[in-house]
Amino acid sequence: MEFLVRGAVDQGEPGIFIAFEESPEELARNVASLGYDLRHLVAQKLLFIEHIELDADTEETGEFTLDGLFARLQHAVEQVHPKRIVLDTIENLFSGFTNIGIVRAEVRRMFQWIKDHRLTAIVTAERGEGDLTRQGIEEYVSDCVILLDHRIQEQLATRRLRVVKYRGSAHGTDEYPFVIDERGIVVVPVTSLKLDQPAPIRFVSSGVAQLDQMLGGKGYYTGSTVLISGGADPETLCTSLLHG
Repeated sequence: MEFLVRGAVDQGEPGIFIAFEESPEELARNVASLGYDLRHLVAQKLLFIEHIELDADTEETGEFTLDGLFARLQHAVEQVHPKRIVLDTIENLFSGFTNIGIVRAEVRRMFQWIKDHRLTAIVTAERGEGDLTRQGIEEYVSDCVILLDHRIQEQLATRRLRVVKYRGSAHGTDEYPFVIDERGIVVVPVTSLKLDQPAPIRFVSSGVAQLDQMLGGKGYYTGSTVLISGGADPETLCTSLLHG
């Protein structure tokens, strides 16, 4: 949703959200904490939310196609002329079907429909057993694959992100921590962590002329942390500092 909202607000690019789980009212309520006013964007025709409710009792009989989905997608495209689209989540669309061959063919067809309409798409998918996705084909037809992980180690929860694939581009392959807060998704690349505090150039006298002389004649650097180790007796400690 952040992908669509930032596109609409910052770039003036309309977007479509195809929801298979949450209703438009639930989506608006759930993202309100991030400061997103979905109703306002919908009213401005910068956002179109299409909720497709799937019957859990659907029975598979014969072959099937996604023609009905394409018809609803086409209707949404005609409403706002989007540049971006989100489908959340693709597993719900195929959960009631067992014919893997048809499922994979329809997944390819859906991705091709998105490309034909020149839409930048984010499609969410659940992890599969041994594969990145449940159907095992989404990662092959996608141009970019981003793996999200939430793990707990030593009672500390950490969200991690890894770019598994980005077709036609060099990219970082490490895991990067990220958080979701009032600003949205914030990624913290490990390689970007660095010390940018400038080194101090001023000095503070220790108060002991001989010690200042030992420290280069000027004393301690401003803002430095100094560890003094020695005996508990102040006189012994002073002697250690001056002659050690």
